[in-house]
Amino acid sequence: MTPGSLRTIRAGAWYDLVVTAPFATPWTFALAHRALSAAGRTLGAGELPPPEPVLTLFANLMGSLVVVWALLRLRRPLPVHGRYDSAARLLFACWQAWALAHGATGLLWGFLAVEPAFGAAQLWPLVADRTAAARDRRNCRWRGAE
Repeated sequence: MTPGSLRTIRAGAWYDLVVTAPFATPWTFALAHRALSAAGRTLGAGELPPPEPVLTLFANLMGSLVVVWALLRLRRPLPVHGRYDSAARLLFACWQAWALAHGATGLLWGFLAVEPAFGAAQLWPLVADRTAAARDRRNCRWRGAE
């Protein structure tokens, strides 16, 4: 992978860290919940459900895991981390789309736009590398047939 690819992995990690850190604790989630609900009201996109203990628990679980995962990718941005992160983003985008289809706040559209974009950006160099390698193998076989 190129240095640019590793920068993309780091950029995705920074995005995750900034966006999900507020979800990592009950106290920061309460602030984020109020801010997101206010934004949803202002934009006419709908509010979040009330921050009951189970919702808060799952928000904190997601926030904590993503923060740790982001820190790993910042400290050690390996190509394999980009591949796994792309898979996670695809899954997360599926669940965001499912939530939107079932009446979740329209604020999710902003997050849904970012997830597949970072996933594709991280996978693109891998696909390009494999395509180039396959082309090189074909060229070697063709030259060997002379």
